[in-house]
Amino acid sequence: MSVFIIAEAGVNHNGSVNLAHKLIDAAAESGADAVKFQTFKSEKLISKHAPKAEYQKEITSANESQLEMIKKLELSADHHKELMIHCQERNILFLSTPFDHDSIEMLNSLGLEIFKIPSGEITNLPYLRHIGSLRKRIILSTGMSNMKEVGDALNILVKSGTSKENITVLHANTMYPTPMEDVNLRAMVAIADTFDVKYGYSDHTMGIEVSTAAVVLGASVIEKHFTLDKEMKGPDHKASLDVEELREMILSIRNIEIAMGDGVKKPSKSEEPNILIARKSLVAKCPIKKGEIFSQYNVSAKRPGTGISPMYWDSVLGTVAEKNYQEDDLI
Repeated sequence: MSVFIIAEAGVNHNGSVNLAHKLIDAAAESGADAVKFQTFKSEKLISKHAPKAEYQKEITSANESQLEMIKKLELSADHHKELMIHCQERNILFLSTPFDHDSIEMLNSLGLEIFKIPSGEITNLPYLRHIGSLRKRIILSTGMSNMKEVGDALNILVKSGTSKENITVLHANTMYPTPMEDVNLRAMVAIADTFDVKYGYSDHTMGIEVSTAAVVLGASVIEKHFTLDKEMKGPDHKASLDVEELREMILSIRNIEIAMGDGVKKPSKSEEPNILIARKSLVAKCPIKKGEIFSQYNVSAKRPGTGISPMYWDSVLGTVAEKNYQEDDLI
């Protein structure tokens, strides 16, 4: 089964629906399976006293509150409908993460196929119950959480009506960008082993190597932020891939999928001709007369591999030559 790749547009549209359309086009042309946005009502998500994250303080106005910053990044219900239609036209799945109950209802009414739960909501019991009750496919991010919290969230979703088979759990780290020493990619596999769930990785590192490594470790979903321009103003642009990097990541993942193969050790079709060229056969080390006994002194192993394999060395040595051989003749 092919890895499901989510191009995370997030709020990198900067509140502009025109820019959101361009992000959809870029994601589709890059070969992503889905493009994901974020859906929220700022006043229902953030209190006026909520501080910004440190990385947000560094790249946005110091005088602007988190509420003011996020308010500018809202998209209306009509904009969501417009973007969903555009995604259908470009043959890419529209996704969006809801951050409040009204947004959950709005996305459900629009027929959203998969609900993505962000890391910050993994301890929000009423939110988890709401999404679990919809019985849709769910992708659950687990940044900032420990294994017990992951298990608790899964239990709530299942008890609310969603089968575990419809849930994919993403290992994540919510620092933008995530330092390599904090990735802890083995935790992704530990989640899968602990809860017997489908799993993947939501990648906030710089570059593409961790996403591709996650695929090697069995990730079925990869999510990665991208932007049209890393120099744009906004909280997530600098920690996102540009379009060319997104394309490179997707190509890398698709190549790795092919390269993983079926796990059966056997000569590949492309290398079969090399067997006769690179392997060796038993040959006469020197001229051998009919009736002489083959020994280590008159038999050697040399290319090509068109004769008797050297694996039969012990069987051949000690037998009698039935004809004359010149040096390098196949035995």
